[in-house]
Amino acid sequence: MKDLSEGKKHIGILLTNLGTPDSPTPSSLRKYLAEFLSDRRVIDKPAWLWNMVLYGIILNIRPARAAKAYRSIWTDEGSPLMKISKQQSAALGKKLAANNNPPVTLKLAMRYGNPSISQGIDELIKLKVDRIIVLPLYPQFSATTTASTYDAVLGALKNHRDIPEIDLLGAYHNHELYIEALANSIFDHWKKNGRSERLLFSFHGLPLSYIKAGDPYRKQCLDTVSLLARRLNLTGHDWLCAFQSRFGVEEWVQPYADKTLESWGQNGIKSVDVICPGFSADCLETLEETAVQNRKLFIEAGGESYSYIPCLNDRGDHITLLQRLIQSRL
Repeated sequence: MKDLSEGKKHIGILLTNLGTPDSPTPSSLRKYLAEFLSDRRVIDKPAWLWNMVLYGIILNIRPARAAKAYRSIWTDEGSPLMKISKQQSAALGKKLAANNNPPVTLKLAMRYGNPSISQGIDELIKLKVDRIIVLPLYPQFSATTTASTYDAVLGALKNHRDIPEIDLLGAYHNHELYIEALANSIFDHWKKNGRSERLLFSFHGLPLSYIKAGDPYRKQCLDTVSLLARRLNLTGHDWLCAFQSRFGVEEWVQPYADKTLESWGQNGIKSVDVICPGFSADCLETLEETAVQNRKLFIEAGGESYSYIPCLNDRGDHITLLQRLIQSRL
């Protein structure tokens, strides 16, 4: 281990998110989904059974469908998640450099796909950093996301003998600056577009069995929404917390976002605003599923106005939050 008692230290920052395919093609999606869906943190079914399903069915059907969805949101700079992650990384780097910190080197990495966490760790260790602070951009902790990132970080260290100190940041679901940034984004949207009858907080879903096994994700989502509703002065009839992006046949955490929007449309709710607080950057699940598919469901069910509020992305108050999270460890 490095001696942390001498002089000014060189700190490495590893900023991570879920990941993205390299291109919106079936072959690229097959590679990406194979890595993602082979993670035992994500799918905890018996390996022998799940591998038959994954390689026999899913990877023969889903890549083409997913590629079509990705093509609908792809940009000249790659996927929206990659484009925004680079913007976040650049803005955060500038903010850290301007605050008289110890020497800091920031690397962006993805849990699945490129640039990989292993690549980021290797590059920071080659620079001989004394400490690596890992910040997974998941406000709410789940074994499927944050813990999986920890697995990848610690796994990457197996390739090295001279290992710097590792500092793993966790959930920030109730951090005052996170709540404030979300509230500000909603207030900004209302000021520009007006306020709808209902506000839906839509989080990525999780199988109910994972929650029963002890995953704190659902509770932290509800904690976030409770704090945010208080900050926005919402009443019990103004809003709802729901969960999206489920697949397969088993029961997931409810209420489901798509079923909720259909029900609202059928029951006379004419306008809704939807925000996805669990996503730190807009991606396929927010731009294609939430902003397009779920809008169609609501309108076809009788709704008239559906407004998607973007993720925090590279908003200044969001970058300030990330800087504070890292600053607390410097």
